[in-house]
Amino acid sequence: MEQYLKKLKECKKIVAALEPKIKNSLLRQMAQALRDNVKQIIEENKKDLIEGKNNALNSALIDRLLLDESRVESMAKALDEIATLKEPVGRVLEGWVVPSGIRIEKVSIPIGVIAIIYESRPNVTSDTAALCLKSGNVCVLKGGKEANFSNNVIAQILQNVLVANNLPKEIISLLPDNTREGVAKLIKMDKYIDLVIPRGGEALIKYISENSSVPVVKHDKGLCHLYIDKEAKIEDAIKIAINAKCQRTGVCNAIETLLVHQEIAQHILPLLKQEFDKQKTELRGCEKTQMIISCLEASSKDWDTEYLDNILSIKIIEDTDAAIEHISEFGSGHSDSIITENYSTAEYFLNSVDSACVYVNASTRFTDGGEFGFGAEVGISTNKLHARGPMGINDLTTYKFKIYGKGHARD
Repeated sequence: MEQYLKKLKECKKIVAALEPKIKNSLLRQMAQALRDNVKQIIEENKKDLIEGKNNALNSALIDRLLLDESRVESMAKALDEIATLKEPVGRVLEGWVVPSGIRIEKVSIPIGVIAIIYESRPNVTSDTAALCLKSGNVCVLKGGKEANFSNNVIAQILQNVLVANNLPKEIISLLPDNTREGVAKLIKMDKYIDLVIPRGGEALIKYISENSSVPVVKHDKGLCHLYIDKEAKIEDAIKIAINAKCQRTGVCNAIETLLVHQEIAQHILPLLKQEFDKQKTELRGCEKTQMIISCLEASSKDWDTEYLDNILSIKIIEDTDAAIEHISEFGSGHSDSIITENYSTAEYFLNSVDSACVYVNASTRFTDGGEFGFGAEVGISTNKLHARGPMGINDLTTYKFKIYGKGHARD
């Protein structure tokens, strides 16, 4: 593995020196290559789907794994959009002159070699490779074994574009040792790897965070909440609740818990149940909820569970402070939302909930690099240092200080 990582390190200078127009041309060529090879991608993806079903993967993971013409086109569009984004490298973030007369500039630069470890979703392969290329970084990708055929063909298509442009294919690499032992070795290689970004299940995040010698920006679990305040607009609350839970149940920005103010619960819960029944959502409610609607009993474990499935826990709470306390205790710091027409209550919730993304009168499903205008995302960080929320190209840069003098010597 060390010889392999040495090659990646050698590529750092090459990709960092690429002109913006060259990088953008490569991205557009890669987007077209995905379109041109859509049949091959779908054929390889079918192999993963067959293995997944044989291994009894749940419906949420199968949905994440699936690639069809529409999803491949979305992957290609993401690359085209990344090509249109402003150049993230070489931005002067700050500039000033100090009393001694020297001029200082804080300038964005690539991070270097970034390892991205992820599960299930093969579109992550093209998204993260493109974001790393645009930001002047080398990437080493380790996808889940359940998407092995899909990841290999996507990476090969992108590498072919690099080679056709006389660039080393190692700029975009898949980790050759796709085992747990391979990951264990990789995250100890701080001599060659500058950053590790894990995105996946709670167990994966915990393992990487606890064992890596390389700095980690983690994409933690998405235990997201929607709080319906007593001054919520009923129609909006129902529409947003259904969207936040049911549009795609197996993603990290779908809600897992619905909190309802006690003064509106009697009116809104029967209406919500009607709509959730249409979606075949399994509802698990607190004792007060069960007195209003027919549902399963929620256990204490439910409040702490990321279902990634068509299941929703419901709790009736006293007030906004109780909602904030519940989110503080059980939330993962990902995305949480309030539905209210009261401006003061909304601002109080926004300022009090300590999550990467906090919404008013909108679905948590908007926590996404594309929806935020980033073109795509390398992950949704729940860290507080370096990057937080959807990570786009600017979050894949660091900075250096450039200092200009005219014969200055310190007294």
